Amino acid sequence: MKLDGIKAVLFDLDGTLVDTAPDLGYALNLQRARHGLPPLANDVIRPQASHGARGLLGVGFELHPDDTRFAPMREEFLQLYADNICRHSRPFPGIPELLAELEARGLKWGVVTNKPAAFTEPLMSILDLAERAACIVSGDTCPHSKPHPAPMLIAAELCGVAPAQCLYLGDAERDIEAARAAAMPALVAAWGYLDAADEPHTWGAHAQIRHPIETLDFLA
Repeated sequence: MKLDGIKAVLFDLDGTLVDTAPDLGYALNLQRARHGLPPLANDVIRPQASHGARGLLGVGFELHPDDTRFAPMREEFLQLYADNICRHSRPFPGIPELLAELEARGLKWGVVTNKPAAFTEPLMSILDLAERAACIVSGDTCPHSKPHPAPMLIAAELCGVAPAQCLYLGDAERDIEAARAAAMPALVAAWGYLDAADEPHTWGAHAQIRHPIETLDFLA
């Protein structure tokens, strides 16, 4: 079903716009090596890549935020990631074509991510996406992050459109939850970092899509 009146398309970053899992996994395995542990396979790390340091330290070290070692290990991981932020990260196949078509149609596009700005902004710049985006809302742009609707509402405001005129794409339940709370239609990016235990059909999205270019099917 097409959505009428969409004037901006917003993307989650990790697992939706950009395949960052190779560099997140690289940093995690560097950290595991520091602590005398063997590397994890990419297919073990990949499903956690949308969940940031919390998910990655969970799979890499069985650490949780209430563990006393979590904070120092998080800082170590983030430094390793900062040093290797764009070795292999690239837009997902189909994303460059989608962005070009959105721009050709005069539609704005932007990013709403829980990734801190210290990582979001360098990554977007290295990939030559920062200046093209109508907005980049990071995890620390406002006091709340997804699934709170505040980042979504700020993104719509920065784009100069109403939330209902934005279409949001994300690969995690919190993405869809945040969009719904902001009265913003959303699509599940099924090419992203979904875990086998995820049930995206229960998240309340407008639809699931398997390739970025399918986004165009929902634009009037």
